[in-house]
Amino acid sequence: MLIATNARGHTVKRPSKPAIGTMLANLSRGNEHMVIERQDVDLVGDWYIQVLLCENNTYRLEYRDGVAAEHYRTWTVSQEKVLRALLGWATGAVEWRDDFMWNDIGAEFETPRRCSH
Repeated sequence: MLIATNARGHTVKRPSKPAIGTMLANLSRGNEHMVIERQDVDLVGDWYIQVLLCENNTYRLEYRDGVAAEHYRTWTVSQEKVLRALLGWATGAVEWRDDFMWNDIGAEFETPRRCSH
């Protein structure tokens, strides 16, 4: 099941394409980000795509495929490209990734290894 949530805590279960588009279009100061999560009983880990509207009117887009090592980030000025990415991710398509140059940021989320004595 998909769940979309914005910075104000507004949540939509099983969001439609128009609902996702509206949530994206409504990003503004005080409501800068939204997340779409995939929550299924059979799915292990964290599966989501999120977008942040930055102060310079660019969009920071990130997605995670289950584990921290599979976490990626990109930036764009195009709300249209962000919407295509959100909708593509939500429907399980893969070609939505092709519109962007992705940075692997998985290492930022790994827990530090401790030395064993």
